[in-house]
Amino acid sequence: MRYAQLTMDEIKQYLNEETPVILPMGAVEVHGPHLPLETDNLLAERYADLLAEKIGALVLPVLPYGQVWSLRNFPGSLTVSDETMAAFLFEMGESVYQQGTRMVIFFSAHLGNMAAMKTAGRRLYDAYPDIKMLYLFYPNLLKFAQDIREGKSAHHTYVHAEEVETSLMLYLAPEAVDMDKAIDDPPEIPLSADFTPTPWETFTESAVLGEATLASKEKGQYLVEKTLEQAVRLIEQLKE
Repeated sequence: MRYAQLTMDEIKQYLNEETPVILPMGAVEVHGPHLPLETDNLLAERYADLLAEKIGALVLPVLPYGQVWSLRNFPGSLTVSDETMAAFLFEMGESVYQQGTRMVIFFSAHLGNMAAMKTAGRRLYDAYPDIKMLYLFYPNLLKFAQDIREGKSAHHTYVHAEEVETSLMLYLAPEAVDMDKAIDDPPEIPLSADFTPTPWETFTESAVLGEATLASKEKGQYLVEKTLEQAVRLIEQLKE
């Protein structure tokens, strides 16, 4: 259920200490020639809606901007700092806590937001010890990706505009995907990229980190359903 679509009387009815509140977040950044700049926002909003249906949560409007330092020099990419993100997330978490919830879930479809999510989550926990706090990015996605991936993984952590993320889009937001423009462009990512600041234009021109042509709706559905199962399990454990 969408938080901001409710009226004052309805929010009084639905929001209480037992109601989880999900804040979906994404980014505006390049995703190759076949996916829009708003890819992470579409994924975040629609994934959060599915999760909310399973756990009886309210979904806040998607936060459409994120920390995009690595891709900031590509056409169209917009970025904010981790500090700005963390401050915003803390204050938003505090706001819904004061409205009555005791469970806040940050879900990001953009991996670059994780540092800010963790910082905000820890600050919320310190400020409000009775809060139940989760920060998620498709739980165990890489594990489940091994089951469906036909191409090679360009990196042990990143999934970006390639087989995996394009499959997620084909399932959650197929109308935004142009598979006629999908390309295979797996880069050679240097080991040093994990240990020193490395703008992505130093190893890719397309920002496609793999083989997008191998993507399918069926793969995306499998990944969404499996990671949602993990998310629900985490939430149930936290409630206990």
